Amino acid sequence: MKQKLKVWDLPTRLFHWALVSVLAFMWYSGETGGNLMAWHLRCGLLILALLVFRICWGFWGSDTARFSQFVRGPAQIKRYLKGDLTENEQPGHNPLGALMVLALLAALAVQLLSGLFASDENMWLYNGYLNSLISSEAGAAARSIHIVFFNVLLALAAVHVLAVLLYQLVKKHNLIAPMFSGRKTLEGRLPELKFAGIGKFAAAVAVAVAVIAMVANAG
Repeated sequence: MKQKLKVWDLPTRLFHWALVSVLAFMWYSGETGGNLMAWHLRCGLLILALLVFRICWGFWGSDTARFSQFVRGPAQIKRYLKGDLTENEQPGHNPLGALMVLALLAALAVQLLSGLFASDENMWLYNGYLNSLISSEAGAAARSIHIVFFNVLLALAAVHVLAVLLYQLVKKHNLIAPMFSGRKTLEGRLPELKFAGIGKFAAAVAVAVAVIAMVANAG
């Protein structure tokens, strides 16, 4: 019998869609330039907050958000590829999806850090928040990395979207709707999932706010 199971908590869903929205704006503002670069910088701090929050949530958040619960080794990846690992056993990210999550977070960190240290070689008005801590040569190198590496981040995002679409077409599993509703439809015995409370959420937010405050005032 098919049953609804809550899989994704609200903080995880908000993080996901907020990141999608902000990255779209960052792409647009970076390509457009001009006065939008001031907002590009501010949104960079927002992405920093989101990334720090997600890392914290990955350590003490809900079961499906915790790295220790969904990041698997070669044996489990092999089981998944053979079709032996059921969605009931791992209802959140599957082992391959977990690798994509780690890759996206790592790429986001590289893109973010390079932007924070990058220099504005056109107008000299919109240097990254941490640019004053390094030399002009290092700032120029950070800018180059920031521009070039965005293509890597974009490629990973494209692979992620393609995988979601293939999952829908081939396996007939809709992964997008649960990221809005938080619930999946599963058959058989449902797993028991634990969801983090408001205290842990507040702690993750507090760490994120503290980090962006330090970065904003570092220069």
